[in-house]
Amino acid sequence: MAKDKIRRPRAETPKGFRDYFGAEVTARKEMLDRIAEVYRLHGFEALESSAVETVEALGKFLPDVDRPNEGVFAWQEDAEGEKPGDWLALRYDLTAPLARVYAQHRNDLPTPYRRYAMGPVWRNEKPGPGRFRQFIQCDADTVGTASPAADAEMAALMADVLEAVGIPRGDYVVRVNSRRVLNGVLEATGVDDAAKQADVLRTIDKFDKVGEAGVRQLLGEGREDASGAFIDGVGLTDAQAEPVIAFLTSKGADVATTLANLRAAVGGSEAGAQGVDELERIAAVLEAQGYGEDRIQLDPAVVRGLGYYTGPVFEAELTFEITDEKGRPRQFGSVAGGGRYDDLVKRFTGQAVPATGISIGVDRLLAALQAKGRLETEATGPVVVTVMDRDRMGDYLALTRTLRAAGIRAETYLGNPKNFGNQLKYADKRNSPAAVIQGSDEAARGVVQVKDLALGKRLSEGATVEEWKSHEAQTEVAVADLVDHLRKLL
Repeated sequence: MAKDKIRRPRAETPKGFRDYFGAEVTARKEMLDRIAEVYRLHGFEALESSAVETVEALGKFLPDVDRPNEGVFAWQEDAEGEKPGDWLALRYDLTAPLARVYAQHRNDLPTPYRRYAMGPVWRNEKPGPGRFRQFIQCDADTVGTASPAADAEMAALMADVLEAVGIPRGDYVVRVNSRRVLNGVLEATGVDDAAKQADVLRTIDKFDKVGEAGVRQLLGEGREDASGAFIDGVGLTDAQAEPVIAFLTSKGADVATTLANLRAAVGGSEAGAQGVDELERIAAVLEAQGYGEDRIQLDPAVVRGLGYYTGPVFEAELTFEITDEKGRPRQFGSVAGGGRYDDLVKRFTGQAVPATGISIGVDRLLAALQAKGRLETEATGPVVVTVMDRDRMGDYLALTRTLRAAGIRAETYLGNPKNFGNQLKYADKRNSPAAVIQGSDEAARGVVQVKDLALGKRLSEGATVEEWKSHEAQTEVAVADLVDHLRKLL
């Protein structure tokens, strides 16, 4: 009788997830530390909230009959008697948990409450190239003030963070717009149907892709796309579409011109005029702090998230070119965004609580630095203390401990020491800068041999015979001088 075949699990990550190793983990931690330091310098306090929230608290993803977990990874707890179990979900972002935290602890928190948060978030969406279901967000928010100065600070914070992680001026721009101005533009069109207004918003969001002419067509009767398919338009008249076009093309040569164009675009709308006033105050606060248009600009073309935000919105964009997977040049694009969201906490309290914040895409920033050649892609491993005599393992471990006490990253080889060549291969695979070798003869004389693996690697990559002779890849060093020798080598 044939034996049942053993079914083994597949050794692969779930679709839309990935593993991170060595240099990637180190580089991301260093970036998070730099961003956290900027946030702390601005006076924000750290917050770690639960990775799991009730689906009800997440708000946008209330369970429905057919797809209770749409957009999030969700599950239902077991029922308790006749009471059905709560729907729980992995957090979709860090903002919805902040609203819950503030509503829950508002009597114990200062007003305004300024917090930053960093951590993984999960989205149950179709993955794609560079798009994963788990990624790191890095947020800063101010809850409890409607001051435009708080919005200006968010734009400034974006600029400061980008420079702190290694993106120089000239390689980025932070762009600022306002949902209130857009509300004024919608009012100026005379369109009061909510569904039609939503169609206008979706069309505005395509401005970067189809340009002014394409938006005009989509606001009107429609247009034919690149594939030849016809896309129905919103059905606005030319007169109704004109305020939208004026809004999208209102960026001028300077702040004063942009503001004047926006005032013309909103016409007689009171809400729109308030939005323009708000942008004017933000621009004045930024100018007083020395943030010029080379770093932060008013730009009506910023339309991302306008359906979610209630006031100013911000987007940080990297302006340098990279080469895509097909070898074509393109701009790197957005790495951070945010804005004012005054209605989120109100869901819990019933009272309006103003709030503004930003979210920075850490993985996008890491990819940008790598594209510019400013990211170390290979982590340096520890110094490896090799084992020549397994009966002296305690001595090797004591030697390693001495190096660690001096702040030198080190480890003793713990594999089978029989084949010394395998120990050096292990050190090479760890990308170790050096190997420490001590046999019984060296131990009797109080010395070790230090093999400079980093130098050996460089010399092997094209060195001449003369260069080989002029460098010592292995040096005898007194044990008492080992720490100083390694410090110089490293």
